[in-house]
Amino acid sequence: MDDQHDLFRPRGLHGVDHRIVSALRACGSDPRVAGAARALSWAGEHGAVWVAAGLAGAVVDRPRRGAWLRGTALTAGAHAASSVVKRVVRRPRPAHVEPLVGTVGRHSFPSSHATSAAAAAVAFGALGARAVPPLAAAMCVSRLVAGVHYPSDVAAGAALGALTARLGARWMTGGTA
Repeated sequence: MDDQHDLFRPRGLHGVDHRIVSALRACGSDPRVAGAARALSWAGEHGAVWVAAGLAGAVVDRPRRGAWLRGTALTAGAHAASSVVKRVVRRPRPAHVEPLVGTVGRHSFPSSHATSAAAAAVAFGALGARAVPPLAAAMCVSRLVAGVHYPSDVAAGAALGALTARLGARWMTGGTA
């Protein structure tokens, strides 16, 4: 150890998580980046932007209304699943950075924003909504810039969301699940 600070520096994956969230949270010192992270955080609360997108798809794309509604249900279901996992794991949010936004809960793993974003990217992306995957990726990164999640929280949430939507893909498109 080179200095006293090494005594307090987390090691291994936990240390990598800390260093990445610190570096990305520092990007939030730019007011434009902070504003975007705050807007995405607000829009993604409880999967709201994804539910709205799915309902809009159902209104606009009448021939595939059922698929849009089932995709919306998958996205909401993925979000609910992440909430259950979060209550079981109970990992605290990063305490070593000042968050840009408030949070509904104090638990971090998995990121529910990332879960619903990835579920929407898979479900709505399959229906041709090309803008959803890049917006979902931005949503995931914004959780790190906002300083409210570790990268492993976001990765686990994205995996849970993508898996949920993928497992429900046949049901979503009208086939059997």
